[in-house]
Amino acid sequence: MESVALQKYLLRLFEKHGVEMEADEDGWLVTDDDFPAIRAEWHEGVAGEPGRLDVDVVLSEERRIEESFAGFGGGEAGCRDALQGFERDAFHVLLAACWYVTDSRRMQITSWEMGVRTWDVFIGPFTLRGVDITDMEMLDQVPVAMEAALHNEALKPELHWLRLAYRRTGDSEVRCEALLDNEPWTAGTQALATLAWPSDELAYTARSFIVLDVRDY
Repeated sequence: MESVALQKYLLRLFEKHGVEMEADEDGWLVTDDDFPAIRAEWHEGVAGEPGRLDVDVVLSEERRIEESFAGFGGGEAGCRDALQGFERDAFHVLLAACWYVTDSRRMQITSWEMGVRTWDVFIGPFTLRGVDITDMEMLDQVPVAMEAALHNEALKPELHWLRLAYRRTGDSEVRCEALLDNEPWTAGTQALATLAWPSDELAYTARSFIVLDVRDY
C-alpha cells in the first residue's frame, strides 16, 4: 500500500474516534502542528514471508514509539492484515495515552503505585496465534509480573511503553522478549519467561502492548 493510501487510512481511523489530524508531505500525521505525530510505512514481504507495517509515534524531539506488525497475504491484502493488527493491538492504547481518547472496551485500564508516583496504565489485549484464548487463562498474571519488575526500574516521570512477546514452536522451542521504551528489557523478559505458559507441544505466539503515563497532581 502506498504511503498516501496509508495516510488516508490513518486519517479516517483517527477521525472515526474524534481526533482531527493533518497530513504533511513526509507522510506524518500531526495535531495542530505539534507532537505527538504518527506515520506508518508498509514493507512488502519477499519469498513468501509476511510483510511488515512499521508505525512510529513521535512524542518529542528525543523520543518515539516504534511498533511493527506482520501482514499475511500478498500486496494490499497483506498491508490491510497488518493494519487490522495495529488497530486491534496498539491503536486504542496509543489513542488513550497520547491523544487522551479512552475506550475501556478496547483495553484494560488500571493504575500502578511505584515509588512516590502513581501511573495510569493502558494494557492492550493479548494477540494470540495458534491457540484459543480459553487455553491462556494465565495471561492475567502478565500485568502483575510486569508491575513487579518495573518496581526495580528508575522510571522518569514521562510516558513509557512495553512490548511483550512469547513464542513457542511445535518442537517446544521458546522465544521470549520484553522491550521497555523500544529497548530490550532483561528483567521484564525474565519475569515473562517464568510464568506458567501452556506447553503440551502447543505452537503459539502471544503479544501485548502496554503504555504507562505518570499521573499529574
